[in-house]
Amino acid sequence: MASTALTIAEATDMFIEVARSMVESQDLLTQADKAIGDGDHGIGMARGFEAVGQKLEAQPPATVGELLKSTGMTLMTSVGGASGAIFGIFFRGGAKNAGDRAQFDAQMLSLMLGDGLQAVQDRGKATPGDKTMVDALAPAASRAAELAASPLGEALPAAAEAARKGMEQTKDLVASIGKAKTLGERSLGHADPGALSTYLILKFMSDYVARR
Repeated sequence: MASTALTIAEATDMFIEVARSMVESQDLLTQADKAIGDGDHGIGMARGFEAVGQKLEAQPPATVGELLKSTGMTLMTSVGGASGAIFGIFFRGGAKNAGDRAQFDAQMLSLMLGDGLQAVQDRGKATPGDKTMVDALAPAASRAAELAASPLGEALPAAAEAARKGMEQTKDLVASIGKAKTLGERSLGHADPGALSTYLILKFMSDYVARR
């Protein structure tokens, strides 16, 4: 039976596990960034998520809103560069309508992805097709919105799969924004590192829920 929702304690545990898995993905993200960037994405994300894990263990949040805000603020202050800013904005934006919710369910997933996407686009002005994290985040948000009334155990893997497909499609795009823009046609054939990170975050969340 698919998990319907997570308590705030379980949701916090999920984010701690995501953080641990993102740290372990440092080499994968570094290689992805070396192909079309300066290779620092993996190091920055690993440093940021290590700090997230430590913060959540030291100061467990009481609500989902606090969980997302804490994650976002920690990433913004510890990653540095564009990645820290944009992923921090994503999580902080995702908290916009979380309020004092004490459960993480499919509706909350939809709010997190939808509001987070809006915040990212408001800040970076990227749209689908620009070869950024938005190419993974937008389809994930759309899929989560469709499944907002479903059990979390159904909505999360579907959103993660939508993000994976979006990330894979960035291999066929020429970057038109950000650092990779200067590469032009040479960015073809390589996935966007931000889109890869977006997919991995959702995949690790889905893996956690699948084990419940």
